[in-house]
Amino acid sequence: LPFEKLVEVLQPARSLAHAPLFQVLFVLQNTPWETGSFGGLGVAPAEIAASDTARFDLTVSAVEFDGRLWLGLEYCTALFDADTIERLGAGFEALLAALVVAPDGDLALLPVQGAADRERVVHAWNPPPTDYPGGQGDAPCSVYALFAAQVARTPDALAVECDGVQLTYLELDARAGRIAGQLRGADLRKHAVAIALERSADLLAAVLGVWRAGGHYLPLDPAHPAARLEFILEDSGAELLIAAPDFATRVPFAGTVVGAAPAGDRDAPAYLIYTSGSTGQPKGVLVPQRAVVNFLTSMARTPGLAPHDRLLAVTTLAFDIAVLELLLPLTVGATVVLASERALRDPQVLAQVLDESACTVLQATPAAWRNLLAGGWRGQPGLRMFCGGESLDRDLAATLLERGGQLWNLYGPTETTVWSCVERILPGEGPVSIGRPIANTRCYVLDARLQPVPAGVRGELWIGGDGVALKYHRRPELTADRFRPDPFVAEAGLPAGRMYRTGDRARWRADGRLEILGRTDFQLKLRGFRIEPGEIEAALLAGPVVAAAVVVLREVAGDPRLVAYLVAAGESGITEPGTTEPATAAELGAALRRRLPDYMVPASFVWLPALPLNANGKLDRAALPPPGAAVGAASAAIPFSGVDQGIAAEAAPTTGVPATPVERLLCELFAELLGVAVGVHADFFAHGGHSLLATRLVARIRAALQVELPL
Repeated sequence: LPFEKLVEVLQPARSLAHAPLFQVLFVLQNTPWETGSFGGLGVAPAEIAASDTARFDLTVSAVEFDGRLWLGLEYCTALFDADTIERLGAGFEALLAALVVAPDGDLALLPVQGAADRERVVHAWNPPPTDYPGGQGDAPCSVYALFAAQVARTPDALAVECDGVQLTYLELDARAGRIAGQLRGADLRKHAVAIALERSADLLAAVLGVWRAGGHYLPLDPAHPAARLEFILEDSGAELLIAAPDFATRVPFAGTVVGAAPAGDRDAPAYLIYTSGSTGQPKGVLVPQRAVVNFLTSMARTPGLAPHDRLLAVTTLAFDIAVLELLLPLTVGATVVLASERALRDPQVLAQVLDESACTVLQATPAAWRNLLAGGWRGQPGLRMFCGGESLDRDLAATLLERGGQLWNLYGPTETTVWSCVERILPGEGPVSIGRPIANTRCYVLDARLQPVPAGVRGELWIGGDGVALKYHRRPELTADRFRPDPFVAEAGLPAGRMYRTGDRARWRADGRLEILGRTDFQLKLRGFRIEPGEIEAALLAGPVVAAAVVVLREVAGDPRLVAYLVAAGESGITEPGTTEPATAAELGAALRRRLPDYMVPASFVWLPALPLNANGKLDRAALPPPGAAVGAASAAIPFSGVDQGIAAEAAPTTGVPATPVERLLCELFAELLGVAVGVHADFFAHGGHSLLATRLVARIRAALQVELPL
């Protein structure tokens, strides 16, 4: 066997080992001997008791006897458990059996898992079909129907609360009805209705009104750059925009009001949402009603939401996890409490809102939870905490469990409707699992040939079931590449379906839970946002200064940040580090902010004579240097304890050197958080600062100087 195939067979065992490598001894006993007799004494092979001590980490022995091959495995119990060895042995047996059947076949296609293990990872660990409203056949299926049913049950219950405005279910439905009335008279089936509203009760009414009219919405964040919003409006083909008057003056839009079509088709779109695109422009994902209905119905059961709950909504409508925050409470009779824009900008204010609003549930990304903690949130016993959007590490999980009630880890790409897996996190050690698939969702860990890999083996995660989106808007080639027919549903006796290629590396744990192990491509996750570096690179190359660009995620001063590596264009180029830069970080950042949201603007820009290449002429990302740790002698920070306090204050305006004890202390605090030395004129955000770091800075200033600064 080729070595690569042997490694593939052993990988399930290796995944449970404490050490990265272990010793394997293979023994073949093929000395010919047969059953014999000596006088009246018969001699035959017999199984002997295993030794109490393993001589190697793993020993695989094979003995030929009477035309059969007898296999035995001896293993170190400190490294492997019995279940792992059973699976390993079954996989090895399946591989050898396949060799006998097709000795001239392609080695790469040989199976490396037993039938029982394949049945487990493909079917047993995926949930059985679960009914939900409109989930069968051609039955009517709409999110608005779930809300309308709740209106009928609890018309006078509080539905939404925002900045002192409170609406009951009946009042919210009335507002939605007025919006729907403005849409009657034309066809909404072809184009999405764009919504660009600030956080208010009218935002919820607009979503519900579009659905009541039979349309699907296109969420826009008014805070995003006008150029990006203009592209999305044009690319989506939207002909109706619901927005405040000042929005239309900032973003060109020539659309008109169109009418509505009857709701009920389970594959009718619910919304069209745009995510970062690798081609340089965002791409739209079209999500059907049945996917949202299934998602909300499943979430109502697990993690669960009850009529007495109050959920604090903190996510922009343009980020799909807002679907849970804004709509799940309205399907079970609970209350949505919309956090204000001011609370979202300042974690100290948000912490105060959380304490005073009597909310029982909060969903946020790990970065947002860290932000809240850095803002001074001391915890709230009984608070149910939902965490998703990026990897949840064990340290943050432990901190949250100390300060709140239940903690749930949620995972899922936009293309499979918000969350696809859920797991309640308990105190413990080791990597945090994303758990198991939600209702009517199927997860597969597949190899490059789209074949299931054994439990413990790394592969790419594909997701099937009722949550799979319809397509990428106006991107048929990309749709065909990322959405494929599900080849496994027929084995389970289920109707034909599709599955989505997530691009995430994953593996099944022995207990049937999934673990995410990073990306198979260059897509990045930063503070909960999914980022295609190609979109940032394209924006950099659109200007006249940059000839080549690559954007990566690097850790600077313990904080993950985007770093752009640039090669200058034409004669403006630089040949050696330290020479004059063709454009400053402030200039590049300002240009990018006209096209990209803030979270996609790199924190650092590093100019290189050329991008490093490997022997094959491809970009060598590992050879990219770390971002520079200095921003020039004139801006250098001076240690607070080592400077004479008698320095003249007049020196600061011209040199940037701190001239007072407070200035020197602030420069130190800036440098600690940013990972670069700075002077008194340094712009916090131009040197990689963002909202989370700013929150930490405010906290450290409070501790050092006993003053309260608004973020």
